[in-house]
Amino acid sequence: MDRDEDVVTEAPAPAEAQAKGISDLLLAAGVARRFYLDGRSKVEIAEEFGMSRFKVARVLDFARESGIVRIDIRLPDGIDAGLSETLRAAYGLRRVIVVDAGDGDQARVRERIGVVAADLLADTLSEGDVLGLTWGRTVNVILTSLTRLPRCTTVQLNGVYSRRDPGPGTVETVQRAAALSGGPAYPIYAPLILPDAATARALRADPGVAAAFDRFGQVTTAVVSIGAWSEGLSTVYDALDPAVRDAIAEQGVRAEMSTHLFDAEGREVCTELADRVLTVSTRELRHIPEVIALAGGDGKAGAIDAALRSGLVSTLVTDSSVARALAGAL
Repeated sequence: MDRDEDVVTEAPAPAEAQAKGISDLLLAAGVARRFYLDGRSKVEIAEEFGMSRFKVARVLDFARESGIVRIDIRLPDGIDAGLSETLRAAYGLRRVIVVDAGDGDQARVRERIGVVAADLLADTLSEGDVLGLTWGRTVNVILTSLTRLPRCTTVQLNGVYSRRDPGPGTVETVQRAAALSGGPAYPIYAPLILPDAATARALRADPGVAAAFDRFGQVTTAVVSIGAWSEGLSTVYDALDPAVRDAIAEQGVRAEMSTHLFDAEGREVCTELADRVLTVSTRELRHIPEVIALAGGDGKAGAIDAALRSGLVSTLVTDSSVARALAGAL
C-alpha cells in the first residue's frame, strides 16, 4: 500500500483551505479519506475519480498542507518518540526506546525497562532464533514480564553472579525463557568471576559450560546490560576487591558490559579480569545481528554513552532521565 504516515484524522480546515471552492475541498477530503483511512492505493483512487495518479498525489499534498487532514504519529503511553529518534540517529543504532519511569527509584527504572524489553523480545524474535541472555539486574527483570516467545533456543552468555542479590538470577531467566518458547536451554552453572585464569580455563572445558560456549556463535539476538564503573552501578565492580576496582579505574574505565570494560571513547580496556571470567567475547558480540542493551537510572549516562560508542550495541532501551542527559551532551 502506498502510504506516507501512520494515523490520520480529519481536522477543521484553516483559511488556506477555506479559500478553495467547495468542490475542491470535497474532492480533497474524499481522496484523503480513501487513501489514509480506507487504505486505497493512488492508482485505485485515480481510476475511481477519473484523474491521473499524479493529480491524486497533488490533491493529497494539498489536503495535508492545508490542514484538511491532520497527521498524528502515536506511541503507547510512557514512550518518548522524540528522544528515542534523537538518540537513534546520533548513535547510528537500529532502534532506541526511551521509557518514562517518572521519579521512581532504581528498582522502578529497572521494572519499566524490563517490561518494555520483554515486549520487544516477544515482538522481534522469530521461530528458530537463538536468544542469548547475560547477567544483569535489569536483564533478570525480564523474567517477571515475559509472557510469550516464539520457539527458540536460549543460551546463557556468562556465568552466575556469586554474591547474593535479590530477585531471579540469569539461570532462572534462561529457564523461564526456554519454558515460554518450548525450545532448548543452555544455562551456565558456574560463577561469572573466578579467582584466577587457571580456574576459568578449567571451567570453560567443563562439558556443561562448553555446551553453552559452543553456541555463542549461533546467537541471533543478545540481551545485555550496561554498568557504570562505580559502586552500586555495576555488579562486576561490586564483586571485586577495592584494590582491583581502583586499578581498573586508573586505566580509564567508565563502563562495563558483560564484564568487558570500556573507556569514555568506547575503546575496550584489557585487564587481568578478562582472563578469569566466563563470558561471551566482544568478538562474538560483534557478530551477533541484534544486541539489545538495557540500562538506566542515575549515574549511568556516561557509561551508556561509552558502551554505545563501542559499536557493539544495535538497540538501546533506557529511561527518559538518562536519554535527556545523553541528548544534552551531544
